[in-house]
This record gives sequence, structure tokens and C-alpha cells, in this order.
Amino acid sequence: MREIERKYEANGTTKDGGLPDLTGVDAVADMTDRGVVTLDATYYDTPGRRLAADGVTLRRRTGGGDEGWHLKLPVGEDTRDEIRAPLSDTLPGTLAALVRSRVRATELIPLVHLLSERDVKHLVDADGALLAEISADRVTARRLAPETGEPVRWTEYEVELAEGGDPALLDALEPRLTAAGLRRSAAPSKLARALAETDPARSAKEPAQEKSARKKSAKKPAKKPAGDTAGDVVLGYVRRQITAIVALDPAVRLDTPDSVHRMRVATRRLRSVFRSYRKVLDRAVTDPIGAELKWLAAELGVDRDREVLTARLAERLAEVPVELRLGPVAARLRIWSEARRQGSRGRLLEVLDGERHLALLDRLDGLLADPPLRPAAARPAGEVILDAVLRDYGRLAERVEAALHAPAGHERDLTLHEARKAAKRARYAAEAARPALGKPAKRFRKLMTGVQELLGDHQDGVVAREALRELGVQSHAAGESAFTYGLLYGREEALAAARERELPELWAEVSRPAHRAALRR
Repeated sequence: MREIERKYEANGTTKDGGLPDLTGVDAVADMTDRGVVTLDATYYDTPGRRLAADGVTLRRRTGGGDEGWHLKLPVGEDTRDEIRAPLSDTLPGTLAALVRSRVRATELIPLVHLLSERDVKHLVDADGALLAEISADRVTARRLAPETGEPVRWTEYEVELAEGGDPALLDALEPRLTAAGLRRSAAPSKLARALAETDPARSAKEPAQEKSARKKSAKKPAKKPAGDTAGDVVLGYVRRQITAIVALDPAVRLDTPDSVHRMRVATRRLRSVFRSYRKVLDRAVTDPIGAELKWLAAELGVDRDREVLTARLAERLAEVPVELRLGPVAARLRIWSEARRQGSRGRLLEVLDGERHLALLDRLDGLLADPPLRPAAARPAGEVILDAVLRDYGRLAERVEAALHAPAGHERDLTLHEARKAAKRARYAAEAARPALGKPAKRFRKLMTGVQELLGDHQDGVVAREALRELGVQSHAAGESAFTYGLLYGREEALAAARERELPELWAEVSRPAHRAALRR
């Protein structure tokens, strides 16, 4: 379930546990008392707090209407996805799998114990429908590892939207809450606050000093100027892709829409930047990792490619008048697609749980911990990054020119496909260059994306024609009419020819010297 909530704390003037009357705010018609409940939770993490570092919480909780195991994954500001499992003595396998990309082979240990006395109120509309739940939690927290510490106590306030609720309600409620002496909590979660306040290294402070420290901690850290060196820029991009691969692992396991595609794109970006910035990162180290990323992308692509191809064929079929759909074309397409899908989901989960994938994640961690920087990494970012982007552009230009002069047919299809891969590499190189080259890199990336999309659509048509030929052969062997498949094949040929005619004009615009000159400014 998706949890959208905001946390507040007293600013020093609020009565302990006091909540203002919120009736009349937005659609809130009544504020009903739901009583007090005791929540007893133990939070788990690795000794190095890998989950907490990524804003992930894992707990076993008793009390309340949702007792059991809860895993919370960050989505955005005020928003987390919560996955629940029934109460048991040991961590359920379903949740263990969802934290595996972060935990790997490391042991999970009880980290913090939280006991909360929760005073709950419901905010309802005129029809009695629940809009949000607001609570005052009197929290007692005790650190359990590396050793049991002294308890700390505080009162916290939470406003959580009902399922499907409008986030605008949180904005509407906030002025009433702040007027009553509440402020946004400096800590993103109870666990984060408990860890901070039970830190053995935390020195005792006078209340005024502690208040000052908390205000400072709530401020956003000053941004370090990006792109001091080429190594800064490249490693920053590499770090973002590695973070995405790790964070998307549970989303892929949960079959979240588009998660497989996004994880696959992150692997491609990472491989591409290794090749583009070989003067910054030593390829003796990155090439073996790139080979493993290629393997992972292939495993992720099995079902994704099938989905894209099936959607394209279904879209083309929908454009054909009914009287020209001869035979059970839609049914055969559906059966053909499902036959290719069999086992792919199970296979992907096996890959994510396998030693090879987990070893790859460890190697990626090692890459960041001890980056294989070459001498150029210490040079000013602008000159090194610009050289890499222009080098990839030159590679693309050679391949596009080869494609424009290739004879029509299979040879041109192959050269256009190679040009598409070069366009993607140039796009990612420009994407990584943004901190160093600024807006010109963003505009250049957009140009490369346009080339990639045109050539990608052409390649999708090539793959679609191969599939239509296969379907036509199957249909003919079954004694069915293959007419519609031939018709669709012809339409794909026409679309491919149209893309080939569009390429010269697009490339004339993309290859204007002014675009490359802008990168140098």
C-alpha cells in the first residue's frame, strides 16, 4: 500500500499530546476520537545500517490493526510504499527478497526498539468517509545494537492520508497545525530520530544547544559545486545509476509497472559511460563489470522486449479494417506472445536471487569505494568531458553516413541499427556531461535522443517484420490464411522506408556545427 504522511513535532509551546481542532479545513467535517493504542516495534537492519542509509525501514510490530512485519520503501517526499507480511518470529521470505539488493549476504539484526502510545483521531468528510488519520505518538526508543542503550522519549505527530486521498489535504491542514505550535519534524522517520538521539557518540547538550543543533540539521546541506574534476562528474553519474539498479530491485520483484525497463536502462547507461569516459575510468576494471551489466540487461530484456513487440503488433493490427483481418489473427498473436513469456518471470526472480547478480552488486559497491581513476580524472571536467562527448558524436556521424550510403535492404537495416546504438551512447555521454557543460549538454542530449528514437523505431520495425514472418509461417502451417500477416508486414516495410526518408533531414539539422560549438562555450 502507498503511505502518504507528514510528521510534526512540538516547537516548545505545544501541550504534550495536544492536537488542534481541524474541523472545517478543506473537506474535513468532523474529527472523531479513535482511542489510544500501544504499538511495540523492533526495527531491523545490517550492522552497517544499509537499509537506513537508503531511507528503508523494516520492522516487526505488535499492536494496532496492522500488526506484523512492515517494509517501507521511499518513493518521494511524504510518500513511501509499505509492504506487509503476517506476524511471525522470523523475517518472512517475501520481505527478505525485497531487501536482498541492499542486504545481500549480511545478517539482519535488531537495531532499535520503539514503544509508542498512539492517540488516534479520524478526519472525515460530510458523508463520514475517512480523509486522513492524525495521531499523537508518545515514543520511547531504545537502541539495541551494537549494545543496549538508555531510552529516549519524545512526542511526535503524524497526519496520514486515507487510501486514495488527495495530497492537497496535507497542504491545507498544515497552517492549522503550525498555528497550534507544531513544525515539520527534522527527522524523516521515528527510526531516524531514534538512531540520532541514541547515538553513543552523541554528547550531552543543554536544551538551547540541542535546539540549535536540530535547526541546523533540518537545513539542507550546502551543495558542493558540481564538476570540479572529470572524476567528480563521471563518478557522480556512475553513482546515480548504481543507486537506481539497487533501488529498483524490489520494484522489479513486485512487478511494479515500468520497473524492469528502468532498471535495464540504468545498466545500459552505466555500461555506456564506462566506454565513453575510458580516459577517466580504467577499462581494465570497468570492462569486466560492463560484461556482467550486459548479462543483467539481457536477462531483464527477455520479457520487456516481448511486451514492446506484442504492443506494436497489436497496435498495427488495430489499424487494419475488420474485413481485412482474415483468420484468428488476434488469438494467434496472443498465444504466440504468451508462449514466449512462459517462465520468464520466474527466471528473472531466480536471476535477482542468484549469486552472480549479488556479486555484481558487490562489485559495483567496490567500484565506488575504490574508483579506478586514470590521470585524466584529476583534470578540469570541462575539457575532458567535452572531448568524450565529441568523440562519441564523431562515432555516430561515421555510422549515420555509412547507413545513408548503404544499399537498401538487409545491409542498410544493419548499418542503421549500429547507428542507433551509437546515438544512444552519445546521448548518455551528453547526459553525464550536464554538470560540466550545463544547458548546452542538455540540448545536445535532446538532439541525440531524437536520432536514437527515429532509428529505434526503424529497428523495432525490422524486429516486427521478423515476428510477422514467423506468425505467417505458423498460420499457413495450421491451414489458416496468412493474408493479414502479409498486409502487416507490408505496412511495417512502408513505415521503415518513411523513417529512412526522414533521416537525412534530421541528420542535417543535428550535425550543424553550431550545436557542437555551443558545447565549447
